[in-house]
This record gives sequence, structure tokens and C-alpha cells, in this order.
Amino acid sequence: MIFRHEYRGGVWVDLEQPSEEEVRHIAEEFSIGKHIEREILSPTPATLADADAGAALLILHFPAHGAKDGDTENQEVDFIVGDRFIVTVRYEVVAPLYHLKKLLEARTLVAAQDSLTIDVLLEILFAHLYTSVRDHTNHIASRLESIEQDMFDGRERLTVRAVSNVNREFLHTEAAVANQEEPLGRFLKELAARGSFGASFAERAERILAKRAQVARVIATHRAVAAELRETNSVLLETRQNEIMKT
Repeated sequence: MIFRHEYRGGVWVDLEQPSEEEVRHIAEEFSIGKHIEREILSPTPATLADADAGAALLILHFPAHGAKDGDTENQEVDFIVGDRFIVTVRYEVVAPLYHLKKLLEARTLVAAQDSLTIDVLLEILFAHLYTSVRDHTNHIASRLESIEQDMFDGRERLTVRAVSNVNREFLHTEAAVANQEEPLGRFLKELAARGSFGASFAERAERILAKRAQVARVIATHRAVAAELRETNSVLLETRQNEIMKT
């Protein structure tokens, strides 16, 4: 499936579960190199930053809700950015990109559609993706309140698995965001070095990196709280066991 949104000076093309023919058609249209074309034909298990003469490639994995409540899965998004285009490739529905497309279709994203340019849209894309990761993190953290309540209501045996599951989700989310830091930085440096987006792009790139760093800090904070709760749960459980032994 191909979504196109044209605006001043460029176009955003979003490919969802693309066929080989669709990938080759877009690669030919935007003169994307063969090695980048090969990377986007199928999912890539690791993060990646690459470039050729015409475009820069970035492959990232974003944590999201899994099929079952309490599960976290990583969703791949590939970015190919040239002077006058952005191509995103994904192999499943990625909620923040779906919502952004709806906003663009409804023309409610910006007051004046003509003011949207490649570098502005790139920042908006990352803002939506990292906002989604933050919301995912807060959703996981919302379960900590009920776990804490159960813990201090004498149900510490039942909360052992619950708090461990939350810690596992935070661990996976933290790892996914941490793995993005180096390739994202190289990708933005490559775009800045090309000079296509002007001197202001350096500031825009800093804001994108700051978004990632902010989400990483939120995850780390919530994970620290979850770790403390797990430790507290262990102490309460041990204390109760000791009381039973004494009795």
C-alpha cells in the first residue's frame, strides 16, 4: 500500500507492507541506490544508518503494545530521505504514522499546508513516533499503582510475577530506545552535512535527538520505580514468611 502526500518542495511517500514491485517503482522514481533498495525489500533485525549519493537511510525499531496486554513488540520503520522526498517503509500498521497520515489528509496538522517542508515533516514524524513511545511507557507505568496497592494489602505473593513483568517490559523498551541513539545521530549528521535543508537543520536535528533522550529518561525513571517496588515486594514477602515460621 502506497500513501503519497505532496507539499511545497517535496513529497512524503509511505509504504505499508510493500510488494517488491512497489519498492522497485519508488526506488526508480527517486533514484534510490540499489543497496538501499535491497535493505527495504524486507525487515531488518538491527538498527542501521547508511547513505548514497542521492539519499540517507535510517532503520529504527520502536517499542509498542504487543498482541496481548502486557507484551511489548518492536515495530520497524525505515526512513529514506533525499533533498526533495521522504520515503518511510513499514511492514505492519504503525499507529503514530497512521494517525499522522489522517491528520495530513484532514489538513489539520498545520494552519498553512504550503509551509510544510521536508525538514519540518521529518521532525514531525519523529515527534509522533517518540510521543507514541512515551505513551507506551506511561501505559506500562500505570500498572505500577495497582501493583503497589496489592503489595501493601497483603497480596505480595500475587504481585511477584506482575512487578517482574513490568520490569521486563521496561527493560525491552529501554533497550530499543538506547539502540537508536548512535544510528539516529549519524543519520542526522549525514543530512546536515549535505546542506540541503539549510543552517537551521542543525537546530532541528538537536530537537529530534532531545526527543529521544527525553523518552529515554522517562523510561529510566519508571524502570527505577519498578525496580524499587520489586525490592520492596521481596522484603515484604520475606517478612511475612518469617512471621509464619515464628507462628
